Amino acid sequence: MGLFNFFGGGSNTETVKEYLEKGAVILDVRTSAEWAEGHAKGSKLITLNEVQQNIDKIKSWNKPVVVVCRSGGRAGSAISYLKNAGIDAVNGGAWQNVA
Repeated sequence: MGLFNFFGGGSNTETVKEYLEKGAVILDVRTSAEWAEGHAKGSKLITLNEVQQNIDKIKSWNKPVVVVCRSGGRAGSAISYLKNAGIDAVNGGAWQNVA
């Protein structure tokens, strides 16, 4: 396990695939400007700095969550918030991985 994975970064392609197959919601935590440049079809945008304030909204989806960003770093930070709130979430890495 690399240091990046230890802090919630990185992604496991097989795990991400399994989550998507069981109907996971793709949560993009990039900025609105980054989102406008391109995003995965059907994904939801909640910027990293808004994740904590939207925990109840994310819980209301009642689905596992695949978190994406530009490279996986911000997704790793969001994963920490989500898991602390009891949400089943996995780091999908870069948004293109799920596009």
